[in-house]
Amino acid sequence: MTGKKMELLAPAGDMERLEMAAAYGADAVYLAGSAFGMRSFAGNFTPEELKQAVALCRSRGVRVHVTCNTMPRNDEIRRLPQWLEYLEELRVDAVILADAGVFSLAGRYAPHVERHISTQASVVNFQAARAWHELGARRVILARELSLDEIREIRSMTPPSLELEVFAHGAMCVSYSGRCLLSNYMTGRDSNRGACAQPCRYQYALVEQKRPGEYFPVYEENGETYIMNSRDMCMIDHIPELMEAGIDSIKLEGRAKSAYYTAVVTGAYRHAVDAAAAGRPLEPQWRDEVEHISHRHYSTGFFYGPPGQFTEDSRYIRDWQIAAKVLSCDGTGLARLSLNNKFRAGDVLELVGPGVPPQALRAEALWDGAGNPLEEVRTPQTVFFMRLPRPVPPLSLLRIQKK
Repeated sequence: MTGKKMELLAPAGDMERLEMAAAYGADAVYLAGSAFGMRSFAGNFTPEELKQAVALCRSRGVRVHVTCNTMPRNDEIRRLPQWLEYLEELRVDAVILADAGVFSLAGRYAPHVERHISTQASVVNFQAARAWHELGARRVILARELSLDEIREIRSMTPPSLELEVFAHGAMCVSYSGRCLLSNYMTGRDSNRGACAQPCRYQYALVEQKRPGEYFPVYEENGETYIMNSRDMCMIDHIPELMEAGIDSIKLEGRAKSAYYTAVVTGAYRHAVDAAAAGRPLEPQWRDEVEHISHRHYSTGFFYGPPGQFTEDSRYIRDWQIAAKVLSCDGTGLARLSLNNKFRAGDVLELVGPGVPPQALRAEALWDGAGNPLEEVRTPQTVFFMRLPRPVPPLSLLRIQKK
């Protein structure tokens, strides 16, 4: 262990997901404006929303990192100084970037904002990390393709003042992160400008020119045909090793995923980081939380060698979904909730929340604001009441297993 607290950096695709990340224990969030970020299909933040987001995070003691990690073209680079000046005005904590021109502009137009080198820059050796630091970078987000031994060597060969960040959970790219032209070629959506269509997840077959409509499967082992499909990364069982290697920050992928995903994955890794810092094992109930979110089959990425592919299909495993969100709860467990997905009195649910261990319960009784009993709540955003087995904080969740 380094003795230094390791930061937990969570995704915030919009204001709802930012609130979940802050409530469930993130030390910092990363998010994007309406341009210059690598997740154009996340909700993202308008300038006014970003101002509100920064104010919320300041009130919670949460750092804000803003992504500017696309590879901008000439027309975009001309618009960038105004955006960087706005980030300077808001005093965001860091800007995440990959392009040398953006790096230079950020130093000029946002001089009080830390510059973090994105994983899009594919830093895989200590000399590249040193060079960025000498130019003024505070942090390097290392390439996902590094092993833990390589990371240890980079740490030993770089100054302590250079922070190192790694991805610890989430989707992985079949190419060097985002540096792929499949999406551009096949769909016209540029992966290096935040619009990847993930054609690596498609099921492919051969077609002979003179036999249209006759498909010949392209098989991997066991007759499986998803020939480029990568697994998701999950390092929740190995947080002590990341700490020991000198990592300053672990990042959770998922700005385009749901508020439920953000809450649960942030809460699980919050407990994992705290347990590792205290020198105790992670309790199994928190380890199990990463199985309750949308994910593909897990691996440990490249940390311990090649992760391997899952060629049977490219579907997400989605066994659970949020049923309702707690808006308020009194000292007796009487909760006011907002509905996400319908359920009935008598259904078995699970309760989880900020610092609240997962707990199974049966929905014994539901009622509306006038005190009328309800057999079922069906319409999303319906506000209703229910007694929970214990008092819980706002933004706690009820979830239900899909049938």
